[in-house]
Amino acid sequence: MFVTTYETLICDVPRPHVARIVLNRERQMNAYSWRMTQELQAAIGHYRDDDDLRALVLAGAGTRAFCTGGDVSGSDAEHGRLVRGQPMGHGREMRDGMQAVLALLRRIDKPSVAMIQGYAVAGGLALALACDFRLAGPAARFGDTSGRFGLLPDEGGAWLFPHVMGYDRALKMTLLHEIYDAPTAERLGLVTELVGEDLEDHTLAFCEALAAKAPLAVRMVKTMMTRALESSFEASLGDAQLAVMITNPSADVREGGAAFREKRTPKFEGR
Repeated sequence: MFVTTYETLICDVPRPHVARIVLNRERQMNAYSWRMTQELQAAIGHYRDDDDLRALVLAGAGTRAFCTGGDVSGSDAEHGRLVRGQPMGHGREMRDGMQAVLALLRRIDKPSVAMIQGYAVAGGLALALACDFRLAGPAARFGDTSGRFGLLPDEGGAWLFPHVMGYDRALKMTLLHEIYDAPTAERLGLVTELVGEDLEDHTLAFCEALAAKAPLAVRMVKTMMTRALESSFEASLGDAQLAVMITNPSADVREGGAAFREKRTPKFEGR
């Protein structure tokens, strides 16, 4: 079962085939701790491996923040033990912590949706950008505040920010510690869709629509487009040739054709 007890997360299945992970450190504005990074890897891995789950919602508890990056309060004792007196400790902690979370999110061949209320800044913005889609409420705020503490966009932001916004805008945001309101973030490409007050219902409906599509095709399309971002046109054509050998003979394609002829909604099973 995806519904599992974690110290820093709440996981459930709010709609058929839709998994939800909620960052549950509301008092800390959902800043991530070492424990949270380990639990996120476990929960995201569960979503990846469960074929009955077809779309993922990632959210933050409460309305003040999606995630405000790493916990800089000094209260994370586990983090302290990892890095104290270790010459490579900070690098290993980042590699096996939030960097591993973002890499896992980007590798999954099923869709992920960040539902953003309040602040998504620094590593929290990187976490949101590692998802395929970002749906934001009117009070959402986006930016990179890491430099205020002399820190870096080290979770993956140094790659994600310029890829999404463009080099000059990303550099300006990070060096000047800028925070944008939701309409500005949408204009800059940080937000997929700006939603009104019904953000949760809209996000779950969006995920239900994703989950209703043919799972094999969804997974192949995401894989193809992710690879195409970093490959040539010719290589992308080769990926498509391989992918159709999986999807075209599938039961889902036969079901799609039958549903079209019979003027009904297809029922895809991922076979």
